[in-house]
Amino acid sequence: MRRSERGKKGARKERKSRPLDETSLRDLALSYVARFSTTGAKLEQYLARKIRERGVAEDEDGRARDLDVTGTVTRFIELGYIDDDAYARGRSRDLTARGYGARRVEQALWAAGVEEQVRSDNAPAEAECRRAAALLAKKRRFGPFAIAQDEDMPSDQRHKQREKQVAAMLRAGHLYEHVRFILDASAEDEIEEWLEEAEDDGDF
Repeated sequence: MRRSERGKKGARKERKSRPLDETSLRDLALSYVARFSTTGAKLEQYLARKIRERGVAEDEDGRARDLDVTGTVTRFIELGYIDDDAYARGRSRDLTARGYGARRVEQALWAAGVEEQVRSDNAPAEAECRRAAALLAKKRRFGPFAIAQDEDMPSDQRHKQREKQVAAMLRAGHLYEHVRFILDASAEDEIEEWLEEAEDDGDF
């Protein structure tokens, strides 16, 4: 490697490790919320980690400055840069669209630091949960979505296969009653009627 290249990389590394003050802390926060959909708790965790990694700049007397992480996060919330409710709504919609159930949605929102009431307000409704379960079964070719049923499969092997499918859907956060209905369905039409039933009840 040429000396000039080593010098450039060293300079970049030095800039990254520069201790933080209020201005650089705010700049980090702005960059983070511009790149990621996030919550107040996640932003606070990110800033705290950056302070641990880079340290805090000293003032004119050689003392470490006090950085107001909580105040920065609160200000961003007031400005509308962070909206936990919008985050929870989008995250819930994204996860169910990928075939995950209500329990996985709850876990993801809890891990992101979303408050209990906001998590409850944005939990997927019955119709959404059913659609997500059916979507996962279709993607994984479970139950009536299987390409073909092997009638010659030994009963113990068939039982193990079903247990694996149940476990996979439960890990994805689905209710057991939904899993059982889908795996016991004799045809795709039966699942379609089941989905329409929840939508007709207005439970979105």
